[in-house]
Formats: sequence, C-alpha cells, structure tokens
Amino acid sequence: MLLLMAALFLAPGPQESSPPDLSNLLSRVAEEASVFQQNMPKALTQERLEQRALLPPSRFRPRAGQSALAPPKIRMQVREIVSEYSVGTLKESESHDLLEFREVISVDGRTVQSVEGARHALSLGIQAQDDRLRKRMLEDFAHHGLVDVATDYGLILLAFTRRGQENMTIAAAGETLVGADPALELSWRQNSDAAGELAFHGRQASRRALQGLLWVRKSDGLPLRIQAWAEYADRNQHTIRDQATVDYTQSSHGFLTPASVLHQHLMDNRLITENLYRYDPFKLFSADAEIKFTEIPGTPPPAKK
Repeated sequence: MLLLMAALFLAPGPQESSPPDLSNLLSRVAEEASVFQQNMPKALTQERLEQRALLPPSRFRPRAGQSALAPPKIRMQVREIVSEYSVGTLKESESHDLLEFREVISVDGRTVQSVEGARHALSLGIQAQDDRLRKRMLEDFAHHGLVDVATDYGLILLAFTRRGQENMTIAAAGETLVGADPALELSWRQNSDAAGELAFHGRQASRRALQGLLWVRKSDGLPLRIQAWAEYADRNQHTIRDQATVDYTQSSHGFLTPASVLHQHLMDNRLITENLYRYDPFKLFSADAEIKFTEIPGTPPPAKK
C-alpha cells in the first residue's frame, strides 16, 4: 500500500499550460497591424456582398377578402453586390485613417459597369482623397436597395496598432481552434468612445467604443480572426447591437488581408440585417501587371465650335 501511494505521488500528473505571454503576443499583433496599414493602400480586390434584410410590410393592402384581414407580413430581401474594392485616406482627415472605397460592378447578376471602368473610377476616387466621392460610393449602395450598410469592418486590425492597444483593456480568454489552427483567444475592450466605431443615424454621427475577441495563432501569434460589437439604446428605447466577425488570411505578398466579414444588425435581440462580405485574393497595384489604370483613356475634352 505504501509503495502504491509512493508511486502515485511520484507519477507526473497532467501539466497545466502556462498562461500566454500577452506582451509578446500583442507586440506581434501590433507588428502585423503596422504592415497591414502600410500595404493595404497598395492593394485591390473584388468584394462580393450578400445582404439579407427584414423589411417592413408593403404599403399595398388588398381591399377585400380574407387576405385584407390578415396582418401585413414582414418581407425578407436578399441582394448581391459585386464591387471593386480598395483602401485609402481622406485628405481632409487629420488622423489620416484608412477607409474602404468601392465601385459597384453588378447588382443581383446585372452588370452596372465594366471591371475596367470600376477600377478607373476607384483609382480616381482614391487619388482625389475627397470625402464627397466616398459618400457618393456609399450612396450608390443605398441606391441599389441595400439597408444598414456596414463599412470599414475589414480594417479593424488597425485598431490593434501599438497606439490603439494603449486605449484598450486586453486579457487572455482561453484556447480554441480557428479552422485547423490552434489559437489563443483574447478579450478586448476600448477604453473610450474616441477610437470607437463611427455610426450615422440620419444626419447625426456618433462614436461608440467597441469590445470583442481576438484570436491569434498559438504557434506564432499571427492574428486570425477579430470579433467586435457595440450595443446601445436608440431614441425609442430599443436595444440596438451591431456585431461583426472578420477572418484574416496571409496574402501571397506577405501581409494579412481580410478574407470575409460577417456583420449583423440586431434590434431587441432580433436579427434585422446580415451582411456577408467575401474577398478575392488581393493584388498589388505595383506588382500585378493586369492592373493598369493608365490603359483606360480619360473623357475627351468637348470639341471646340
């Protein structure tokens, strides 16, 4: 009995994994965010957006029969938008933050403009760095029947630069798998609204601090996925929640790029709108020969009379 007890005492038990070194992990994340910031303005891809949205009942009501007595039904709308997509800054911005730029190519399979024309317009918009052009691009989305459009979530990695992390509370939250990769899970919360998401409601704009989860590859700290959300009460005391999950992948050019963004808009815990963005592999303006904006002639000047 004594020998058995001694054997049990000496036998090695299950070893607890040591907590992750947050300092080194966050340093790697900040490094990837910096490389992302430097290279994304040089990149171009095609974005496919599938939106599913609940719409209020149609204004048309039958005037007779049983159908006239039935309550109006909420409608489900599904739209698919394909756009040329790139990233740039606005010259009017003091922070020079990166923003998403899009030019719509097709809506529900119907061609709106050629890929070459979209790339040319996108190039002009980014080079102009004019807020009015970006607003026009966002208005194009609304013109095509989209609602609750979410933008710039694909760039959320930029929130994790060294400067951005100074405004966050970050803690280890466990381990999991992201795809086939063992990953460490970190919880994060922005400490002030100043660095949070910018939301527009009519003509009113406000910033709200974000919080969420960050998954990094366990072997080397490479960011794999970021989840973010913000919750608030609107003027009618409905609880509004916007949440997004962004998956990143290593591009052939050696820096992270968004692979997909799933954005959901909820009211009182009811899903109202879901936006699923998917991205083709990114190309670099300088490295991919097929991207040549100069090959597209500009509009000729009017003939002199």
